Amino acid sequence: MNKDVVSGAILIAVSGIYYAWSNQIAESTLSDEVGAAGLPHVLAILLAILGALLIVRALLASAARTASASGSDDDDHNNAGLPRAIGFLLLGALYVFILPFTGYITGVALLIAAVAIYEGAPRNWTVPVAAIGGGLLYWAIFVKLLGVHQPAGTIFQGLLP
Repeated sequence: MNKDVVSGAILIAVSGIYYAWSNQIAESTLSDEVGAAGLPHVLAILLAILGALLIVRALLASAARTASASGSDDDDHNNAGLPRAIGFLLLGALYVFILPFTGYITGVALLIAAVAIYEGAPRNWTVPVAAIGGGLLYWAIFVKLLGVHQPAGTIFQGLLP
């Protein structure tokens, strides 16, 4: 069995457990029509969809691989997946670590820039513009549109009201 099929099945199982746990979130008298469990439910469903897509992609790739005779390039690409995934995991951990210090906008902008550079984006003006624009866009979505408070960061503590 392909490792992507196993990973997809694990994602679906984790999403089911997460969905079950999010059903235990107590409803408040201040809850809106979505409720406190609304976002966790959506995240669990999205995780299950991603797991299913991973399984479908793996099965389609396996069928295509058996139809074609050459598979050496795919083996080299699959072996590079673990170090790349570890790199993304380290970037995410660094983001979580620096977020209380830098604040949401700066932290997200730094994460976008780091991921772009890690993925091989050219080091020109587009990376900082995309990073700053992405940080501001996510801030506008979460803080202004959805009303989710995000940390300002300790380095900006005296600068913001």
